[in-house]
Amino acid sequence: MSDIKDAVEDVMGKAEQASDRLISVIAILVAVLATVMALFSIKGGNIGQAMAQAQARSVNAWAYFQAKSTKQTLAESMLDQLVLERERATAMTPETLALLDKKIEFYRAKVNRYESEKEEIKQQAEAYEKTYEELNFHDDQFDIAEAGITLAMALLGIAALTRRAWLVWLALFFSGLGLASGISGFVGGTFHLDFIARMLG
Repeated sequence: MSDIKDAVEDVMGKAEQASDRLISVIAILVAVLATVMALFSIKGGNIGQAMAQAQARSVNAWAYFQAKSTKQTLAESMLDQLVLERERATAMTPETLALLDKKIEFYRAKVNRYESEKEEIKQQAEAYEKTYEELNFHDDQFDIAEAGITLAMALLGIAALTRRAWLVWLALFFSGLGLASGISGFVGGTFHLDFIARMLG
């Protein structure tokens, strides 16, 4: 009878030790993941600010492009009127014709200048849009990282309560996805789980 009692006590002691080890592992994992998540959150916040700046610059550039287009349209309209007036000119003095030709050249130069400026502004606006898209890609990576690590931490909490080791392994899987995505975001990598990014977006 005492052998059975000793065996039961031995099993119970080992179970408590295993349980204590499991709790210790969970505590370490939660501390590490919380630290990593804080870093990812800071980086994600910085990227969010950079995205807002790129988007504002893009909007401003397109508004400036539109303003130049409006000025170009007005200059083209004036040029058309002056050319038409020049073609109809029959009773004008040579001085008036010279003045009219000067005005035509002035507006023609304006139209050409606006066209050139518009092209430069368009390239700037498109560059800002490209920057925004690149930043958005990395922002998605940090969103995925935070989601994966948050899910892992929730699973670790449940594992601590239920003392189920398989939940720790499941948490490690999700934390691995989160870490891979976050590290890729930090180093400018291309690891990106599109389907998760679409769900989070």
